[in-house]
Amino acid sequence: MAKRKSEWFDWLKAALIALGLAFIVRTFLFTPIIVDGPSMFPTLHDRDQMIVNKFKYRFQEPDRFDIVVFHASDKKDFIKRVIGLPGEHVEYKDNNLYINGEKKEELFFDNSNTTNQIITSDFSLEELPGGYEKIPDNHVLVLGDNRTNSTDSRILGVISMDQIVGNANIIYWPFERMQNAGE
Repeated sequence: MAKRKSEWFDWLKAALIALGLAFIVRTFLFTPIIVDGPSMFPTLHDRDQMIVNKFKYRFQEPDRFDIVVFHASDKKDFIKRVIGLPGEHVEYKDNNLYINGEKKEELFFDNSNTTNQIITSDFSLEELPGGYEKIPDNHVLVLGDNRTNSTDSRILGVISMDQIVGNANIIYWPFERMQNAGE
């Protein structure tokens, strides 16, 4: 009888440790997210399941073109691509990205397929909510890859680093789409 209690106690300890580790991993390190909608197409598809790296930005700031998840509101997280970094001026003219007046290539787009042609309406940072001349410290400008169907910084304004949940670049489901979407 004592052996059964000891065995039961060992199983209980193992289960509690597993639950504790799962809680720590999900809260502080990684969490899953499901892409909701077409705003990141063609890079991400509606219902793609991804892993969000929650600790990367504790040690470094986002890089240009990172895919990030951020709190758009208390109840909704968005997934978008970082386009502009703190201290930069961002402008789109004739479907081209300009950072501080210098044209930047968006290599994550597949320009060989004309049916997925990128169309970004002309705008400058000053025209966005906030009317900034340069992106403020601790903020980034984000856009969806599907520029004609995305609620992003053109509507929301620049995003505070405090709103960023983490970096999302690993698609793990559906299996045939498993890839590193951030490269």
